[in-house]
Amino acid sequence: MSFFLTALRRPGAPSSLGQQVRFRSQLAPRQIKWVKRHRGVTPIPTGGSTKGTTLAFGEYGIRIRSEGVRLTAKQLTSVEEVLKRKLKPLKGAQIWMRVFPDIPVCVKGNETRMGRGKGLFEYWATRVNTGRVIFEIGGIPIREELAREALRQAAAKMPCVMEFITRQTPPRLGNLDIIPDGFIMRSGRLMPIPPPASASTPTVAAQIAQLTAAAA
Repeated sequence: MSFFLTALRRPGAPSSLGQQVRFRSQLAPRQIKWVKRHRGVTPIPTGGSTKGTTLAFGEYGIRIRSEGVRLTAKQLTSVEEVLKRKLKPLKGAQIWMRVFPDIPVCVKGNETRMGRGKGLFEYWATRVNTGRVIFEIGGIPIREELAREALRQAAAKMPCVMEFITRQTPPRLGNLDIIPDGFIMRSGRLMPIPPPASASTPTVAAQIAQLTAAAA
């Protein structure tokens, strides 16, 4: 009897109990408190926090540029496989996944009458908002052209619009890029603002006027 109750509480219980078996290679939490959860909505960053919108481990990455979506474990696994295949020749390259599917999604069959519960467990998913970093790569020096191509193929597996980011990419707050004071955006990178020309240093036009007057 105790084994039966333990199996009901585990997320990796046999499929005969309405759940799937969790294998080592699958993305699934080891333990959860409730097997079924509400559908919920995608969070919207309204509090002014930019956490999770910049790189933390690697040198290059991809983040969501369109509206927030719900990503499934299967989609994240396919993206990770693409990155592993592209970075396999580079010894020492690492991949970081910044999100994890920990929300159980239950599905009922088509043309099913109302009532009789929520439905059986189907797959794991996670809700991510706009501007959230999904994957990072690094560990060793990687050429930007190779990183762009690998992340481009990985972004094609996602159900939303992604953008390529580097260490110089500013954080995002919704659809706005947060540019710190003293910097400007040029070609998608943060560049420091050059200091203004001092009054003692003549400008190019003033130098040309002085040379013209001296020649006359």
